[in-house]
Amino acid sequence: MPTTFCAPASPSAVRAVRTVAALASSVLLVSPLFAGSAQAAPVDGGQPPKAPVPPAKMSQVGGERLGQAGVQVQPRGGAPALPDAKELTARSWIVSDADSGEVLAAKNPHWQLAPASTLKMLFADTVMPKFPKTRTYKVKPTDLAGMGAGSSLVGIKENLTYTVHDLWLGVFLRSGNDAVHTLSAMNGGTDTTVKEMQKRAVELNATDTHVITPDGYDAPGQVSSAYDLSLFARAGLKNADFREYCSTASAQFPGDMGKDGKRATFGIQNTNRLLSGDYDIKPYPGIGGVKNGSTTNAGSTFTGVAQHGDRKLLVTVMNPEKKEHNEAYREAAKLFDWGFAADGKVEPVGRLVEAKGAEKESGKDAAGGDPQAQAALDSAGFGGPWAAAGIGGAVVVLLGGLAWLVRRRRPATDGGGGRRRRK
Repeated sequence: MPTTFCAPASPSAVRAVRTVAALASSVLLVSPLFAGSAQAAPVDGGQPPKAPVPPAKMSQVGGERLGQAGVQVQPRGGAPALPDAKELTARSWIVSDADSGEVLAAKNPHWQLAPASTLKMLFADTVMPKFPKTRTYKVKPTDLAGMGAGSSLVGIKENLTYTVHDLWLGVFLRSGNDAVHTLSAMNGGTDTTVKEMQKRAVELNATDTHVITPDGYDAPGQVSSAYDLSLFARAGLKNADFREYCSTASAQFPGDMGKDGKRATFGIQNTNRLLSGDYDIKPYPGIGGVKNGSTTNAGSTFTGVAQHGDRKLLVTVMNPEKKEHNEAYREAAKLFDWGFAADGKVEPVGRLVEAKGAEKESGKDAAGGDPQAQAALDSAGFGGPWAAAGIGGAVVVLLGGLAWLVRRRRPATDGGGGRRRRK
């Protein structure tokens, strides 16, 4: 059978505790938080604020060059040129081989930035293995408390029952924070889930990531990086259920109970526009997921995986300076195009490291034989290869017109986990 690819305290008290915890955490992360903030302070004379710049020194996990600011690429003869800075405006991006983990090119891949809903990949990798998809759960009113204002929602209702399969479709297709909070409640609560996500990040050697919320909603001190998001995607894609959900373009979701006692359903579409398309962008050939996001602080973020022939690539893009509609997807598509054209024509500039313990199973060190990268892992306090996920050229239906209507009908959110940046 073929593999389907990705395809009680009061609410006010809980919010108060979370605010204190978030502020305390932000003290520990002042430098990366302000370096990655999308909101710079105004300058004298009424001049527009300067865009943030990456730190001079960043993590070297995965290779020394990955800790350097700016674009890193090492072309061989006949290699295609990367798109120029006018076409690739993201503050941070990375192109890697999904199988080997080799990094083909990157720009500021370890810059700690707000992740938005791409952090849901870590949430899924952490929580998904715990519950069979057939398990059912009746949603309590307290399960939906504490979501951020303007959160993207799939439409979960209290006192109704959903399967775990339903909830994960809500997470991946609509980036539903209500689905995340419901699954977190099943997992022992938001605080427990955040701690487990942070522990999982450590296991994956994701040293740039600090988790405050399970859904990626803007919070002081919550950061990740293009490098770490690629680690989360690569880890999650090992799970067949993860691949199924993140590659599903559209589905039916349970609605209210009718007067006749029958449960209604309504259609939902994946907000990953390289998968589902939009009125101004087509699905990317061979796309297989993974996750998108957008909040006020993070801007637009996206991690995707695609296959052409035997070549599987991961691309992560964070916060394009160009604020045109669907810009993160356009820049990701350009990086995919370049990566497939550069097959065999560039030297890797680093690699995605394996999870703690995986190097022992594979007979390699976590940095893939790079002593400097291994030293970086050791200094950070962290310590087999990914089996091919069988990514196929996903066949998706272009529902651009419907995507546009859905977007127009839901102006307060964008499906990316939080408040949409308004033009």
